[in-house]
Amino acid sequence: MKIYIIWLIGVIIWNFGVPQASPLEDVLAAILLSLLTISLRKYTKL
Repeated sequence: MKIYIIWLIGVIIWNFGVPQASPLEDVLAAILLSLLTISLRKYTKL
């Protein structure tokens, strides 16, 4: 659950931090954040 919260905070920061981003950029950012959370899950016990 902690990993999901980290991902959600990243998505929220992205959406409010880069409001002029295109939908494609939003999808790419979500994918990159997802990969980050997968690697966090792999290397930590969260």
